[in-house]
Amino acid sequence: QVQLVESGGGLVQAGGSLRLSCAASGGTFSDYAMGWFRQAPGKEREFVATINRSGSNTYYADSVKGRFTISRDNAKNTVYLQMNSLKPEDTAVYYCAADFLGTAQAMGGKLLRNWGQGTQVTVSS
Repeated sequence: QVQLVESGGGLVQAGGSLRLSCAASGGTFSDYAMGWFRQAPGKEREFVATINRSGSNTYYADSVKGRFTISRDNAKNTVYLQMNSLKPEDTAVYYCAADFLGTAQAMGGKLLRNWGQGTQVTVSS
């Protein structure tokens, strides 16, 4: 089973940028579709972005489309989330997830087994 460790969260002003990283170990990284999800205080965890195993297909929540970019480096076993034009409503704990032999298109609606511990992103107004 793959282990996931997120990093890169922090405090940023509205309009700023952050890049999150998720390092995977314990599995063949290219066997996993990868995704980012987030959970704000008092809310359920929600889909942010997913990427297929080769990195050729990506999907985004409407709320982040045009501002966030998901990418992966299979040689480094790492998936990234570049977040630009951040808004206070982006404040949440961001989680990385992996779906064995999954697809980016289906990943957002599946019950996933592999999660990281999360990294806090706080956007001040």
